[in-house]
Amino acid sequence: MGADITSYRPVEEPTGLPTQATRAILRFAVIQLRKVPMRDIIARLQEARDAADLGGGEHRIHQQHLKGKLTARERIDLLLDEGTFEEWDKFVEHRSSDFGMNQQKIPGDGVVSGYGTINGRLVFVFSQDFTVFGGALSEANAEKIMKVMDQAMKVGAPVIGINDSGGARIQEGVASLGGYADIFQRNVLASGVIPQISLVMGPCAGGAVYSPAITDFIFCRLPKNMDRRWSTMTTTGRSRSSV
Repeated sequence: MGADITSYRPVEEPTGLPTQATRAILRFAVIQLRKVPMRDIIARLQEARDAADLGGGEHRIHQQHLKGKLTARERIDLLLDEGTFEEWDKFVEHRSSDFGMNQQKIPGDGVVSGYGTINGRLVFVFSQDFTVFGGALSEANAEKIMKVMDQAMKVGAPVIGINDSGGARIQEGVASLGGYADIFQRNVLASGVIPQISLVMGPCAGGAVYSPAITDFIFCRLPKNMDRRWSTMTTTGRSRSSV
């Protein structure tokens, strides 16, 4: 929680200063120091917002558009009533340090999550961002999805998953697989309690297929030329199969 500014007390002046001029200089320095941190915080906050909005960057967004696909945020904006989306955990980043991942952190970590309305009715939604690590699921990424699912069950609202992911993030190994296990558990717990709707909007594999497979409805869209690479569900393991 933020500090209570009504209870703020000025820093006491140091004692033993020889001149009034020195006191005036110190007062000015204290005032400036109080201003600078807030400016920096606001600037960093705006930078983080901009970075989260861009996901994997302008080049990858352009590549997504060249394939005839929308970004994670564009899909949510198109799906929900205008101006109703409230995003959660926008600045979450993964916690992995292996394979140089500590140098590759993007706010949001590859999934956009929150709630909004469709025709005035409350829904919870998460949208995987293919421009960030191919939409692959990390431990932090999974926590964002689980939070949405948990809240949807609490209030009895539908949950919509927009899937565009290659499955588990291999750099995180078992931690990522554990995230999918927790999501599957919530899919089971939510079954018959709230509507679960999955949209498969790209080449999905592994957990990004298994979770939609146990939801109530799955929607896949193919372009007019029926290019199967645009929206697929591929199981993984010893034998692979695509739908």
